[in-house]
Amino acid sequence: MKWIVLGIKKFSMQQATNNNDHLNDLGDLLLEVGTLLMSAGANTNRIRVTMKRIAQSYHNQAEFLITHRAIMLTIYDEKGKTFFNQVKQTYAQVPDFTMVSGISRLSWHIVEEQLPMAEVRKEIERLKSKPKYPRWVVLTAVAFACSSFCRLAGGDPLEMGAVFFAAITGLFLRQELTKKSFNPYFSVFLAAFLSTIISGSLGYFGLYEHDNITLVTSILYLIPGIPLINSISDFLDGYSLNGLVRAVNGFVISFAIASGLLIALLIYNFV
Repeated sequence: MKWIVLGIKKFSMQQATNNNDHLNDLGDLLLEVGTLLMSAGANTNRIRVTMKRIAQSYHNQAEFLITHRAIMLTIYDEKGKTFFNQVKQTYAQVPDFTMVSGISRLSWHIVEEQLPMAEVRKEIERLKSKPKYPRWVVLTAVAFACSSFCRLAGGDPLEMGAVFFAAITGLFLRQELTKKSFNPYFSVFLAAFLSTIISGSLGYFGLYEHDNITLVTSILYLIPGIPLINSISDFLDGYSLNGLVRAVNGFVISFAIASGLLIALLIYNFV
């Protein structure tokens, strides 16, 4: 009888250990998913829905506190007992819609196919290691986009060329400053200043017909569209704090753009 009781206790302890390991793995997985989505530019509601979907597919309940800089996660069992409680800081904010859509599709695969966590981990690592576009492709595409807007606004080929060169140079400078961990707002300010100086240089000598068009379209690549759109989305979904943080971030970036543009214009007026 004694050996039977000891065997039952040993089996129960082993089962509890396996359960705790499972919940720890699930908690780490959910935090990884949440921080990746936040860093890739997802709005707060998408992060919450995706994390909750994954947690429920593994038969657990999860509660979150999602902020712009960190995510707090608590996992409960069916009886309401806490098994996991941890906070993880988010990564640098770099928009990546491939990551957002990839994790969203993965969450549905987990629900429909009951994927084991080992396979989910492999897929997340695959998404993280997925090659990015080459730098010259990004620079060229952004510069073409800015020059295209210049054309749509009525610019001529000379003005389009100036906008192309101004945008590609300003974006290159911003990327280099980001690599060196410069303040992001100061990087935006310097990029806006450089692009405006370049795009307005030929106009200063009277070679442009539409100076205002070249100046405005050369800095369009700096417009903080994602933070501002996400701020509105968060406000509408009831995440007022995150919406406020994103809105302030967008307005500060806009102020940095306006400051760089203003100083460049003042220089041309003083020369």
